[in-house]
Amino acid sequence: MSTNFHEVVDVPHFQALLSEDLNRVSLLNFWAPWAEPCKQMNEVVKELANKYEKVLVLQIEAESLADITESFEVEAVPTFVLLRGHTLLTRISGADAAALANALAIHAHAPPKALSQTNEKASVGTNGTYAPPVSETPEELNARLKKLMNQSKVMLFMKGTPDHPQCGFSRKSVAILRDHKVEFDSFNILTDESVRQGLKVLNNWPTFPQLIINGELAGGLDILKEMAESGELQEALA
Repeated sequence: MSTNFHEVVDVPHFQALLSEDLNRVSLLNFWAPWAEPCKQMNEVVKELANKYEKVLVLQIEAESLADITESFEVEAVPTFVLLRGHTLLTRISGADAAALANALAIHAHAPPKALSQTNEKASVGTNGTYAPPVSETPEELNARLKKLMNQSKVMLFMKGTPDHPQCGFSRKSVAILRDHKVEFDSFNILTDESVRQGLKVLNNWPTFPQLIINGELAGGLDILKEMAESGELQEALA
């Protein structure tokens, strides 16, 4: 493997690598071992590390290095962050090999001054994960949220889909529901920022996944675990 490719082991290791050369472009790959898209993209990242030897490539296991993950506001895997020193150039969410290769082609050889100008646009742009904002009154949004919450007897508002979860908590929630033979529908909150933020307010619950039973919030992963272990989950579905 190229000498520019590193598996980050802890925060000091990350800080030391990133601070060696503040004019250097760095690619941060936030991944998780349970996510199939990450396995595929890890191979892409290794190829790109070989191609762009002057780019510092850092593999960051998102859940085991949560402090780093949270500092970059990474909420789904895979996520890729391009930096020059400590300055954000762009970020890409999802297993989009073409977008990642294109971003490196643009930034890897550009001079620092040009990159700093580009960064002003990149830092305020979207990464393509969320749907475009829709003009919606609070009343209309709440009506839409309640309709979604009542779409099925059991609804899981999660990051990703049941077959392709994009965070560990969502993955574990799906596994519990499937292990207990619970029929459920799901909604990928990464596709609609209005739903994502609106549910936090409506249900007074700041995190995801959110499990909804009969149109009412049951809770998140911890409560789902407790319900499954105590038998309360099956009782609620009876």
